[in-house]
Amino acid sequence: MNYGEGLGGGSCNKKHIILVHGACHGAWCWHKVTTQLRSAGYQVTVPDLAASGVDERRFQDLRTFTDYSQPLLHILACLPPGERVILVGHSLGGLNIALAMDRFPEKIAAAVFVAALMPDSVNPPSYVAEKFKEETPMLNSGDTQFGLFGDKEKGLDSILLGTELLSKLYTRSPPEDLTLASTLMRPTSLFLEDLASMPPFSESGYGSVEKIYVVCAQDEIASEGFQRWMIENNPVKEVRVLEDADHMPMFSTPGQLFQCLSDVADAYA
Repeated sequence: MNYGEGLGGGSCNKKHIILVHGACHGAWCWHKVTTQLRSAGYQVTVPDLAASGVDERRFQDLRTFTDYSQPLLHILACLPPGERVILVGHSLGGLNIALAMDRFPEKIAAAVFVAALMPDSVNPPSYVAEKFKEETPMLNSGDTQFGLFGDKEKGLDSILLGTELLSKLYTRSPPEDLTLASTLMRPTSLFLEDLASMPPFSESGYGSVEKIYVVCAQDEIASEGFQRWMIENNPVKEVRVLEDADHMPMFSTPGQLFQCLSDVADAYA
């Protein structure tokens, strides 16, 4: 299910922005920014990734990162001929949009990574996710739940964010948004084994799309230093900084994030 105007919906003259959520979240987390973008005249599509948000699939039905990304890949495959979109990924969603960029580079005018995992074209896609786990020991603390779905050889490692870790994501966001998030979490995976088995994303696909990185300076999960390491590891066309944003800028600084995405759409679409 997509929280959006549908595939190719709205006026063909509208600039089209696709917003992709991070781990354990869903399309619901973009509601403030989606409202502002639509009010400003943009076409916005916001998918629930597989087994996320209100998507009817169950996490245990997924086998690969591609399975998880299928709703986004389907949207891009169904775009009208000649339409090019602005693709936005948040947190783990950076890897989802990277996969989409590699498969459909001709359909993407620019990609925006918002405090997101951003791979390179040298290492397997798992590289930045593994570095993130090394940099973030708090992932293993508190009431966050870890598990294994399926057998030990083929099962997926699962993660379900608990309230203690969530509070680190939402440090500057309104408390009611943290309350909402805590009721809507669904389990997911970092898909590390599957991502490690994949070849690097290609220069001709992923590498050919213009990239903008949005640094969230007050992020206590993906630190500013780690975000800038990813930018150094894989240089981008443009870097923007949200000085007051925590890991969830769609809640902590929605107006600033809206303005950033609006600027990017106007410049690149």
